[in-house]
Amino acid sequence: MRVKRGFKARRRRNKVLKLAKGFRGGRSKLFRTAADSVDKALMYAYRDRRARKRDFRKLWVVRINAGARMNDLSYSKFIHGLKLAGCELDRKVLADLAISDPAGFSQLASQAAARLH
Repeated sequence: MRVKRGFKARRRRNKVLKLAKGFRGGRSKLFRTAADSVDKALMYAYRDRRARKRDFRKLWVVRINAGARMNDLSYSKFIHGLKLAGCELDRKVLADLAISDPAGFSQLASQAAARLH
């Protein structure tokens, strides 16, 4: 006798189709293609949650480097000088300062430079 699996199978399929909402064509309508698409989408999401952190850190480093070079310091010397000065601002805050408050960033850069010599 054939077993159709009842509501559990329907619930499983509906869960996948709900995750595929917004996909184009059969990827959102047909279970088999939707399941493949959802699996791939979840893999990309997992990977890119980590990649986003790396990308933002790269952006912050570029912005801090630009600000530091405007004050005649390299990025590495600027960061090293801040460490010696006991400044515990993270790169996110430093990058924001470099963009929004160049005068304040210049003060930090002068403190860092003073510690290096």
